Amino acid sequence: MISFSRPSDAAIRAFLDRQAGRPLSYADVGCTDPGARRGRRPAGFNVDRHHTTLGQGAALFARAAEALRRWEHFRLGWVELCYPSAPIETGATVGILVRVLGLHWLNACRIVYTIDETSGPVRRFGFAYGTLEEHGERGEERFLVEHHEQSGEVGYEIFAVSRPNHVLAKLGYPYARRLQARFGRDSMRAMQRAVAAPSAATG
Repeated sequence: MISFSRPSDAAIRAFLDRQAGRPLSYADVGCTDPGARRGRRPAGFNVDRHHTTLGQGAALFARAAEALRRWEHFRLGWVELCYPSAPIETGATVGILVRVLGLHWLNACRIVYTIDETSGPVRRFGFAYGTLEEHGERGEERFLVEHHEQSGEVGYEIFAVSRPNHVLAKLGYPYARRLQARFGRDSMRAMQRAVAAPSAATG
C-alpha cells in the first residue's frame, strides 16, 4: 500500500484487517530461529545481521526485553510500527509504515515465533516476524536481546533473510538494500536510547 501522504488510522486498520488469514509470502518459515533451525538459510535470500552491546546486568536485560515488548526498536522517525499496542505473540499481525522519497509505504508482517528463555547461562527474549504478500520484501526478521550470565553482557541483535517482492523493490534494489542497512543501524540506536532512559521511554 503506497501513498503520497500518511494513510489515516482507519485506512491502516482496514489494511491490517485484510491481512487476517493471508499466507506468508515465503516458504521456509522459522529460518531465523537461533535454536532448532540454526543454519537453515533460504537459497537466493540476502542475509543481514546487526548487533550492539547495550550494557551489563540482569536489570538492563529486563529493560531491554520490555523495550522490545513496547516496540521501542521501531521508534526511528522514518519508520512507524502500526501499532505498538500489538502483543508480542505468534500470529499477531502488524503494519510497517516507511516514509521515504516522499512516499508512505505500508507493509504487512506477522509474528511467526517468540523466544522467552529465562534460565540458563544465556537468557533470551525476542521474536521474529515474516512478510505477507503486501510487503515490499519477502522473508523473515528476528529481534533478540540476550543476557550472558558469565560476562554480564546484554546485547541486541537483528537477523534477517530477505529478497525483493514488490516491483519497486526490485527496480530500486540497491536503494532498498541501503534502507535495510539504515533500518538496522537506526534500530540499534533506538534500543540503546530505550535502555539508557527507561523512564523517558515509557512517557
